[in-house]
Amino acid sequence: MPIVNRISEFQPEITAWRRELHAHPELMYEVHRTADFVAAKLREFGCDEVATGIGRTGVVGRIKGRKPAQGDGIKVVALRADMDALPIEEETGAPYRSTVPGRMHACGHDGHTAMLLGAARYLTETRNFAGEAVVVFQPAEEGGAGAAAMLDDGLVEKYGIDEIYGMHNSPGMAVGTFALRAGPAMAATDHVDIEIEGAGGHAAAPHKAIDPVLAGSQLIVALQSIVSRAADPLEAAVISICQFKAGDARNVIPQTATLIGTVRTLTPQMRDMVEKRVREIAAGIATQSGAKIAVDYRRGYPVLVNHAGQTDIAARVAGEVAGTGRVSLGIPPLMAAEDFAYMLQARPGAFIFLGNGDSAGWHHPAFDFNDDAIVFGTSYWVRLVETRLPA
Repeated sequence: MPIVNRISEFQPEITAWRRELHAHPELMYEVHRTADFVAAKLREFGCDEVATGIGRTGVVGRIKGRKPAQGDGIKVVALRADMDALPIEEETGAPYRSTVPGRMHACGHDGHTAMLLGAARYLTETRNFAGEAVVVFQPAEEGGAGAAAMLDDGLVEKYGIDEIYGMHNSPGMAVGTFALRAGPAMAATDHVDIEIEGAGGHAAAPHKAIDPVLAGSQLIVALQSIVSRAADPLEAAVISICQFKAGDARNVIPQTATLIGTVRTLTPQMRDMVEKRVREIAAGIATQSGAKIAVDYRRGYPVLVNHAGQTDIAARVAGEVAGTGRVSLGIPPLMAAEDFAYMLQARPGAFIFLGNGDSAGWHHPAFDFNDDAIVFGTSYWVRLVETRLPA
């Protein structure tokens, strides 16, 4: 496969970019060094246009094919990579490990960025397509909705994007393999903060107090009945209360307690139902316990829904790159969230997973992107453009 062979020649350079980015992780929208690095590379490659500051710190490169697209078909295909890291102390021990205390690339966005840079280099070199390829480097995927920010800044309209594609590494999948599914592929994520106000008192006289710890405990248990009894057992939902904060002493019933958690769902109907039941259960526990309970329920990223036609195309392209039997189509959806969902609401496209081998999981301090995956991910990007915009 000539694309794979050619990209293999400069895989060491892409690896060096990846490790440079890994050593200098940045968070959320504060990816200034990374964005400067990306923009400089795109200009060096000879992109026809390089724009910065889209979605605050996003970078976009425009690459024109050797001839304009013809007819009424697809004319502009966008490829997206995320740039931000996580507030985690790295434990890989790698020679290129993070130089910034408390920050690391624990989800592989350094690899995503490097692979898309590699694709941009190849596409500007060959221009073996008709129309335009748009390479999108996004900030703040990790909780900041950078995809929405770039869309709000006119990403789709300015570049006339017809289709958009995303990719993410996947720990536990063999290097050189791909996986994806049509329809709901990753979950919507919502945020739940619950404030409980009781009446503090002495631990030896609970009858003279209203115990917010007891109310909070009852609430945590009751919320699990939503998934086990209110939800259709054939549909997926997750409710996880991950923080319970109350009190400072062993012999004092505190005045207040706070519960903080997350909700994951795969359909709008399930999302609405879970929110409704969370509020109803909280009100019921408040009546039962005598405590005041306030629920702050905030919608986060939407469900990531792959478009059927584009999913089939992505699977076919991945098969050309990886070989027969190395693409899994129709995998179960994941309950993790991804803000590329916003981009798939704006334009048709698909989100694919790339094998990262036997690595630590996402967001683990020992996670590291597998550089052996670079040639496959970069080749997929290139072949996708050439397939959707044939010259």
